[in-house]
Amino acid sequence: MILVTGATGLAGRHLLPVLLEAGHKVRCLVRDPDKARRLLGSEPELCAGDITSPNSLEAACRGVETVIHLVAVIRERGSAVTFERINVQGTRHIVAAAGAAGCRRFIHMSALGVREDPAYRYIYSKWLGEQAVRQSALEWTIFRPSVLYGRGFGFFNRMAQSLRFSPPFLIPVPAARSRFQPLAAADLARCVTIALGNPDAAGQIYETGGPEHLTYAQMVDIWLESKGLRRIKMPAPIPLMRLAAPLMERLLADPPVTSVELKQLALDNITDVKAVERFFGFTPRSLKQGLAELYRAGTLPC
Repeated sequence: MILVTGATGLAGRHLLPVLLEAGHKVRCLVRDPDKARRLLGSEPELCAGDITSPNSLEAACRGVETVIHLVAVIRERGSAVTFERINVQGTRHIVAAAGAAGCRRFIHMSALGVREDPAYRYIYSKWLGEQAVRQSALEWTIFRPSVLYGRGFGFFNRMAQSLRFSPPFLIPVPAARSRFQPLAAADLARCVTIALGNPDAAGQIYETGGPEHLTYAQMVDIWLESKGLRRIKMPAPIPLMRLAAPLMERLLADPPVTSVELKQLALDNITDVKAVERFFGFTPRSLKQGLAELYRAGTLPC
């Protein structure tokens, strides 16, 4: 039995069908079983619980061989949804519950660029979560993907949000030189499945990304092309965005960008472009190819 946390998220919704197709028995930890059933279908077993509530995890982990932990937040929302509460404490809770239940393996979804630096609050929280996993007695494997995209809310939904907030024929682009390595969530799911069947993956940290390094502006160009749109890119100075971000955070429930995200724009989000091929034996989709597939399927963010 495999327990998946975060099955209704972007990575989870791509991983779950692959696990089921491979014949694995899957249990999903969900907060709202009725809502999750509508998203995930009738096949996986659902167990009500929450990683912020340790007492709710005992039943979820009972009889489980492997835990695949995907739950994380990239934005905070009030006191209930914080990096500390979800990414750090939540990970500690599920690691402890897995160990107490006798689970053997633990696959943890971290993030590329994690660092032991509290100045970068999101990636620092992911680093702390990793420490909880690495210090456990479980046979752990950690994935550190770059930005993800696919069916479900992901990186390019934020780009689409920026377009909706923009004047006609324009799209603001942060004037940053940082590079990204966008990875299709379907390719990440394939990597996780391969690692699941490989005993040598225990104790490994896999930094993963697509086959190209791209700036934000280059990703905008590819995304617009995939939608058949033309826009004039309007460079947005980072210092000006830093002034505007706190105001947007106060006025909008879901702003196009946050102060935490802007701070991270100073950092590259890349690894070896051959990483997936080297570790898992296949070449992931290029961004142009992946977005074209989403467009044909009618699931490209707009």
